[in-house]
Amino acid sequence: MAFNLISIIDEFARIKQIDRDKISSIIKESLESTLSKKLMKENAISVEIDFEKNEVVVKLLAKVVDEVPNNFDEITLTNAKKIVLTSQVDDLIPIEIPISEFGRKTIQSARQAIINKLRESETEKTKLDYEKQKGQIISGMVKRVESSGYIVDIGFTEALLPSEEQVDNEFYKAGDYLKAYVYNIRYQKGSVRIILSRKKPEFIIKLFENEIPEIGDGEVVIKKIVREPGYRTKVAVYSTNKNIDAFGSCVGPKGFRIEVVKKELHGELVDIVVWSDNPEQFIKNSIGNELIKRIYLAEKGKFAQVIVDEKNKNIAIGKEGRNIKLAAKLTNYKLDVLLEEEYEEITANERRITSTIYELEGVTENIGKVLYNAGYTSVQDIYLASIKELCQIDGVGVKTAEKIKESAKYF
Repeated sequence: MAFNLISIIDEFARIKQIDRDKISSIIKESLESTLSKKLMKENAISVEIDFEKNEVVVKLLAKVVDEVPNNFDEITLTNAKKIVLTSQVDDLIPIEIPISEFGRKTIQSARQAIINKLRESETEKTKLDYEKQKGQIISGMVKRVESSGYIVDIGFTEALLPSEEQVDNEFYKAGDYLKAYVYNIRYQKGSVRIILSRKKPEFIIKLFENEIPEIGDGEVVIKKIVREPGYRTKVAVYSTNKNIDAFGSCVGPKGFRIEVVKKELHGELVDIVVWSDNPEQFIKNSIGNELIKRIYLAEKGKFAQVIVDEKNKNIAIGKEGRNIKLAAKLTNYKLDVLLEEEYEEITANERRITSTIYELEGVTENIGKVLYNAGYTSVQDIYLASIKELCQIDGVGVKTAEKIKESAKYF
């Protein structure tokens, strides 16, 4: 039994790649637990494994008896004196018993306990091995397509790329190779399933880390990333080293680095945005600096009006509004893209709404009272009313109506 145990330890350690000391500890604990059920606490049982001698020995305190022992935790007085000369009946003296001398039933129980513990240890090691893959990009071959998603052979096991983590315009068939981000490990009924994603922003982050050394070194930092998978991604970056250009590092010589990322994303647009703690500058960088004439930030709240030329308006908004929507998410600002004349009309409306009729040129105190009593309280009310409507008010003639209408138009 001792020799077999030693062989088991070495063989199991080799096959399962579990530390031999760990397996040895499991065997000792299992044997001690099994044998302790037949003993008292005062027996102080312990197990020692000697790899050099291929021996497994049980050490315990045995009770000295003056008759034939009934159990392995008893020793005759004669034999006890051979160990401790001064032994007396009922004393507890240390003895060593080879594991092979224990009964077959006891050995079988110990063997089963060892097997269970080894399996538990193997499961824990497997979990740790899998957990190391979490947050990484791995490559694999599509093995089959199921209703739940793509089953991907990643070498040491199978992984799942579920439907909800796939990019809508990407399709694979059995035999295709792909890269994906390991975002979860599921443990069910003793089995382990690695869950992949090509949709999460972390996938882009890892691609950048792998392709751009400055990001891997921490000299360029990804501040924020927003993505509409399959269509467009914006990545805000900044440099922690004043001698390193964050934008240039990400793009790479002749655009090579960013092209590698785009190729992996099957042509998805990837915008490198230089991060700034100046909101106006960051908004410009997020939309496209060259597209913007000026930006007006709201005094309260995170709202900005972005002024562009007519030729740049569609570009600034982007196809299906993606550019401006992603820029808004990246900057955490509500953004409104406007032409100069649209902005002027909006601001004029705001002025007219918040201004009283008494501020309007041509409105005397008497005319103001007449208009106010008729329900016209703001400049906007005059702007929206027709001359005919104004002339129906007692005390307002055609000339007065025309004059205040003209004033409201250019207020």
